[in-house]
Amino acid sequence: MYNMIPIFIFTFLLTLLSGVFCIPVLKKVKASQTILHYVKEHKSKQGIPTMGGIIFLLSFVLTFFVYSFGFNRFSLIAVVIMIAYGIVGFLDDYIKIHYKRNLGLLAYQKIIFQVLIALIASLFVYYNNITVLNIPFTKEEIDFKIWIIPLTMFVFLSTSNCVNLTDGIDGLAGGTSFVCFIVLAIMLYIKADILDISGIIILGEEYKNLFYLSIGGAGAMLGFLIFNSYPAKVFMGDTGSLALGGIIASLAVLSGYTLFIPIIGIMFVVSGISVILQVFSFQVFGKRIILMAPFHHHLQQKGYHESKITAFYMITTLVVSLIMLYFSF
Repeated sequence: MYNMIPIFIFTFLLTLLSGVFCIPVLKKVKASQTILHYVKEHKSKQGIPTMGGIIFLLSFVLTFFVYSFGFNRFSLIAVVIMIAYGIVGFLDDYIKIHYKRNLGLLAYQKIIFQVLIALIASLFVYYNNITVLNIPFTKEEIDFKIWIIPLTMFVFLSTSNCVNLTDGIDGLAGGTSFVCFIVLAIMLYIKADILDISGIIILGEEYKNLFYLSIGGAGAMLGFLIFNSYPAKVFMGDTGSLALGGIIASLAVLSGYTLFIPIIGIMFVVSGISVILQVFSFQVFGKRIILMAPFHHHLQQKGYHESKITAFYMITTLVVSLIMLYFSF
């Protein structure tokens, strides 16, 4: 694990350099999305470039090629899944920018692409026997057998879309993801170390490479936050948020930590559930349960500053994850 610090620094600096180069280019090609003014605090964001996910996607890919070693099929498929989701997000962003509208891919088009990616990932998981999952807050495991396929598909679809919903204010999705990557890195380090001690070399190397990706993810997010924290100079767009959901889900699913995702990504879950409940309540009862969904917009409507909300999301994710780590490991 001696590469941990070099990987973190490498991806951090690479993301900074990528941002310095890409942001002027995005501005030059006018890659900015029309901002809806239903959140009055967002009026000043008009003209800020989007599709900034390209900045850290490059870092992820180069980290894999530079630092992966030995048996690295799991980390390779994780990067491929991330890129696939990133491409879906890129198409969505491109349509919004090109046609100067806030609607990109139609809902059914986006879902079809996401389902296909999730299905391929799920079949990879099943046919590589990653069906035994650790149970949070216990030392127990459970074998889902063939049922791992629908479970994995659900996890990829929900994670990618929940991260996408969380990307609504400066630094929110990036900051929360930064904490998630740190927590996943700790979990992967523990699992890889146990396998090393047990002499299971091949699987140990697979998890070491996933660990390196997690560390790289943390470095990339920290670098991206230099540009994306309040006041943001660039937005990650669907290009970044869908890709982030894909890589976070991949790191957990491929290491048998699928059931931990709702805990590690607790605030992503809050975003998704707040939207579902809001829509359900409004359609069935004609009433809203919060001022505005997702939940971070509700907090904005209550008068909380973007930076305060981002800090709250990051701290909550960290505290909940630390409690999980204490009782699970």
